[in-house]
Amino acid sequence: MTDNAKKAIKIGAVCFFAYLAVYLARSVLGVVTPAMQAQGFTKDDIGIASSIFFYTYAVGQLVNGAIGDKIKAKYMMGFGLALAGISNILFERFISWNESFAQIPTLAYVAYGATGFFLSMVYGPMTKVVSENTEMPYTTRCSLGYTFAAYFGSPAAGILATIFVWQKVFTVSSVMLIAMAAALMISFTVFERKGIIVYNRFDKDKTERTEGRIKQLFSRQIVKFSIVSILTGIVRTSVIFWLPTYFIERLELSYDSATITFTVASLVISFASFIVIFIYEKIGHNLDKTLLLMFVSSAIFFFATYFVKIPYVNVVLIVLAIMASNGAATMLWSRYCPSLRDTGIVSGVTGFLDFLSYVAAATANIVFPFLIEQRAWPWESVLLIWLSLMLVGVAISLPWKKWSERKN
Repeated sequence: MTDNAKKAIKIGAVCFFAYLAVYLARSVLGVVTPAMQAQGFTKDDIGIASSIFFYTYAVGQLVNGAIGDKIKAKYMMGFGLALAGISNILFERFISWNESFAQIPTLAYVAYGATGFFLSMVYGPMTKVVSENTEMPYTTRCSLGYTFAAYFGSPAAGILATIFVWQKVFTVSSVMLIAMAAALMISFTVFERKGIIVYNRFDKDKTERTEGRIKQLFSRQIVKFSIVSILTGIVRTSVIFWLPTYFIERLELSYDSATITFTVASLVISFASFIVIFIYEKIGHNLDKTLLLMFVSSAIFFFATYFVKIPYVNVVLIVLAIMASNGAATMLWSRYCPSLRDTGIVSGVTGFLDFLSYVAAATANIVFPFLIEQRAWPWESVLLIWLSLMLVGVAISLPWKKWSERKN
């Protein structure tokens, strides 16, 4: 094994567990939503909480992504994980201390919003440190690892929900965040001393103005991938969030069956990253073709999900639809973002794209519960919205420029 490979494994392993802790914590509310509803909480209240989280996470990505280009990843990620763990515990405590137990108090909303902001301190700096300290193809492998961790966070939260009552699931996930913060700061300190991590390797030349870097991004399809971020963000975040509720209300599964089904389904979904990288390599490392294939596949599966109502066949179809959409997201986060390392603003660009993703998801988490509660907008109508999103993805993935060049 080469030194580059060993270095990538060390950095990738720490990033994997750090991001697993992030996604475990942020997946908890969606997993325990049915249990909270059973105690009197409404979809609207839970939807507002999740939307606040996503909005603060989105704004945090924009702010912390830019800061992450200036401050060491060790500090950004470590303090982000620790502070998120503390605020996540406070969220559960504020709910439990409230006399009207089935109502989420204002302080709980504030605490959960803080959780979102602090968790946003992790992704941009992490992508920057990986892109600057690993070489291809190990850069893609590292980013693939923590992308997998993001998808694996949901089944991990589902497993906790089958073991603990919903309040304890928040507590356990918070403790894991704080423990991971300590482990990361110790690991990165050791890596720095051994020369495994060196900061700002590709930002030594300060003569290039920021305006020039931004112009360079347009030549690298930043507009196209901004749209990809928005579309896949809704599916990988908001659709996943409401999946347990979908299983109960549209497929009429019991709470226990829905929880187990969600855990298994999200575990399967977590392997989408590995599958799409395999496909990407088999079709000649063609990013555009892989994106198109993923969006087309997702649209087909969502279309089939609309018509098939046999519960577990429907589960398979919607899982395949989400996996295909997540495959497009994997191309964005594991291939496109790390490829920008020579711009010197990887953290900032990654934060910007994640900002778009979560603003879209937060908006969807307000719209979806409102539509679901209205008889005129049953789950079938929501499925059509999800299908439409994937069709937009198909449209923006088509080789329009190449066709126009052939025509001319």
